[in-house]
Parts: sequence; structure tokens; C-alpha cells
Amino acid sequence: MSSYSNTNDDKVFGPIRSCVWPVHRNEVRKLLPMLAIVFLLCFNYSILRNMKDTVVVTASGAEVIPFIKVWVMLPMAVLLTALFAKLSNHYSQERVFYYIISGFLACFALFAFVLYPLRDVLHPNAAADALELVMPVGFKGLISTFRNWTFTGFYVMSELWGSLVLNVLFWGFANEVTRIGEARRFYGVLGIGSNLATILAGQVAIFLSQPRILNRLPFLSGREEWEQSQMVLITTVLIGGLIVMGLFRWMNKKVLNDPSFEEFHHNKREIKAKGILSFRESFSYLSNSRYLIYIAIIVVAYNLVINLVEVVWKDQLRQLYPNPGDFNTYMNNLTSAIGVIALVSALFMSKIIDKLGWTWTALITPIIMLITCAGFFSFILFSDSLGSIVVAFTGLTPLVIAVFFGGAQNCLSKAAKYSVFDTTKEMAYIPLSHESKLKGKAAIDGVGSRFGKSGGSLIHQGLLMIFATLSASAPYVAVILLLVIAFWIHAARRLGTQFNELVVLQNVASELHDAPEKAKAELVGNQIPAVS
Repeated sequence: MSSYSNTNDDKVFGPIRSCVWPVHRNEVRKLLPMLAIVFLLCFNYSILRNMKDTVVVTASGAEVIPFIKVWVMLPMAVLLTALFAKLSNHYSQERVFYYIISGFLACFALFAFVLYPLRDVLHPNAAADALELVMPVGFKGLISTFRNWTFTGFYVMSELWGSLVLNVLFWGFANEVTRIGEARRFYGVLGIGSNLATILAGQVAIFLSQPRILNRLPFLSGREEWEQSQMVLITTVLIGGLIVMGLFRWMNKKVLNDPSFEEFHHNKREIKAKGILSFRESFSYLSNSRYLIYIAIIVVAYNLVINLVEVVWKDQLRQLYPNPGDFNTYMNNLTSAIGVIALVSALFMSKIIDKLGWTWTALITPIIMLITCAGFFSFILFSDSLGSIVVAFTGLTPLVIAVFFGGAQNCLSKAAKYSVFDTTKEMAYIPLSHESKLKGKAAIDGVGSRFGKSGGSLIHQGLLMIFATLSASAPYVAVILLLVIAFWIHAARRLGTQFNELVVLQNVASELHDAPEKAKAELVGNQIPAVS
């Protein structure tokens, strides 16, 4: 039993409500707007994530993804994280929220209504053709990144919406205003909301992309169907983003007006004297904390593993669905399936944590990744023997079977990520100081996830240069995945030990009203370095 569990939840709320809505009446005013915000942010991200894959993969092929993630996305993640740190040093956390989201929405509107319609004029096709004549075949993905630069930019900004807006801005805000006792109940509810958003987004995107819907909008006439779909979907994202900012403003004015939230509202330049760190100092701070390093390891490991598998799978998916509309429809249906599985997990999240504790709950994701990756790569490595057997029984082609196995792996691993992985990761930040949450989370979620994805892309690039094909390099990718997952499990176990110690510390400190900081220093020692 975990030290932060509440075994009386069933008696207080009832067995069903303790899973779905374990919230006291006086907490509704705080949780409900947070639930609406995370719902809309996840709704937008689900639409953007499927659109970015469709735009890039159908135009350039899946081999372009590793190049985008290494040479464009990683520098942009570092740049935007530096911008976030800079803004945090000068403005309140509330104002930074508005600035960052407004910038993202402006970029999406620019792409859908200006850049994409003018893509034939803006894309340097002649220069890219000349480069293909003089550069090795292995650089085709890099040339496509340059050729379709507007698609590359949209891919990067859509992906960074998940890491910067959802992970850093929202969850940083949630961790700031939520206590440990509330988090065990609230985060399960927020997980339910985010998974419902994922389910709904997939089906809404399919519905809005139907010709019978698009033909009713006269301002879209004369454009190709996929361009029409993009404009409608981006408009939906813009509306959702504006509602998010309105809800956030209302919550800050009407709910977060307690003196305990003063630092959240006034984290401006004068707070720097209390210990606001620069971008470079935030990474130095991270390197000096074993606790934060363990969080970084599990974040990097997840993104490394999922990226290594996805590139192979998306290449097969493009061969099966070369049309952008069909590709996007498949991705949206898969997104809804992921949401359904993750929703079922989220409904029982509080009970899972109560029964298993933080550590074993955190280990669920790497164990699922280990099992699903083993199944997927087994089929890839033994496709000849396994494929013929399955075709004999099902009548499906090897390509369809490969896409099915890859889709199942993607579905289960992401469902685990959106339920148990995100919940345990975000809970790990809560016992930390305000500065550790703000700067450590920005460094880990803003850039650490990008390092994981870029690392997977670098591995793919290197192996393709050596072995030329994904199938030839698959055995080596499988070995790398095994090592990474083993390291991930080790880090999760060590982090769980320290997390439980910090939770005990926080419970003790809350009872020592006269000297909570002294108690923390005595019990933690140097695990979390103090900011001078």
C-alpha cells in the first residue's frame, strides 16, 4: 500500500464514484476548469498529431521523420524551452501560458490559410531536385525536409504542442496548484478527461473531413478535399485554443485567489532574487539532482522506444494508405482506439495506485512496451514463416498484417503512456519545490522528450546508412530497445524509492508548521539540491 493512498475512498464516495469522480463538493470549483482545459488541449493535440503525420508521410515518406526530429525538432525544442525559461524569468506563469499558446495558434493559422495553399510557390523543388542528383540516396529524407519546409514546420509545431503546451504549461500548472492528497484523486479524473478527448477528436476529425460536410462550406469551394479538411480542422483547433485561454483566465481570477498561489501569479523579474534559474542553470540544476535525473531517464526512454518502432510502422502504413485522406482516417480511428483503452485504465487509476503503489504502477508502461515490441519485431524478423501461416488462415496480405501488428503495438503503448505513465510521471514532480517543478519540468518535458525522439532518429539514420533497409537493421534495433527498456525499469524502481521518501517527508513537514523547511533539509539532505 502506498503512503499517499486513502483507503477510505470507497466509503466516502462509493465504489463507482471513487473510480470516476472521487471529488469533494468544495473541490469541484478547482477541478472542473482544469478538466475542461486538459480536455481541449488533448483534443487539439490529437487532431494536430494525426494531421502532421498525414501531411509529412504522404508527401515525403516515413524516412523523412528521423531527419525532421534530429535536425529541426530538437533545435526548435531547445529554442522554445529557452524562450519559456526567459519568459518565466520576466513574467508570471499565468502570462507565459497566454503568450505560448497564442504563438502556437498563430503558427497553425498561418500554415492552414497561407502556407499550405501557396505550397507550390514556396517549396524549392528545383533546388531539391538538384541536391538529389549530387547527394547519396541515404540523404533523401534530409532533402525532403528541405523541399517541403512548410510541412516540416507544421510537423514540428504540432509535435511541440504536446511537449511544451500540454506537458510543460498545463501539467506544470496542475502540479503547482495540486497537493499530493488531491493528485491521487484529481489526476485520475484528468486522465479520464484527456482520454475522452482523444476518443472524440478522432471521430470529430473524420466527421469534419467528409465531403458532405466540406461541400456545405462555400468559402472552401475550388480547393482540393485534403486542403479543405485541413482548414476545417485547424479552425477547430483555433477555437479550442481560445476557449482554453478563457477558462484559464477565469480560473486564475475566480479560483486561484488564495495567498498560497501568490508565487504563481507574481513570478516576475523580482522573483529572480529568490532563485529563478537561467536556461543553462536549469540543466545544471537537473544534473545535480538524482531524483530529476531518474525522471529524465524514464521520459527519454519512452520517447526513444516509441520513436524507434513508429518509423518502421508508419512506412508500412503509407504503403497501405498512400492517399492523405485515407491515411488520416486510419490515424484518427487508431487515436480513438487508443483513447478507449487508456480511458478504461484511467477509470481505475486511483485504485491501481492504491493497490500497487507508485513504483509498480510506473513499471506497467515499460513492461507493456517490452511485450508489444517483442511481438512486433518477432513478426518483422520472422515475417516469411509467420506471414504465410497467418495469410493461410485470414486471407490478408503480409502488408496488412504488418500494419495491424504495428498498429496494435502503437495503440497499447500509447494507451499505457496516456494513463499510467503520465499520471505517475506528473505525480513525481509534486513533492518538489516550486523552482524544481518549474525549471526541472521545462528541461525534462520540453527538451528531454525531444532528446529521446532525436536519439531514436539518429539510431535509425546510422543503421540505414550501414544496412540500407529497415528490415536488415531490425535485429539491431530490437537489441537496442531491450537495453533501453531494462535501463528504464531500473530508473523507475530507484525513482519510486525516492518518491515515497519525499511523500513521507511532505506528510511530516505538513505537521511541523513551525519549521517545515528545516524538516525537509534534515530528511532529504542533498537529494534535491537547494537553490541559493
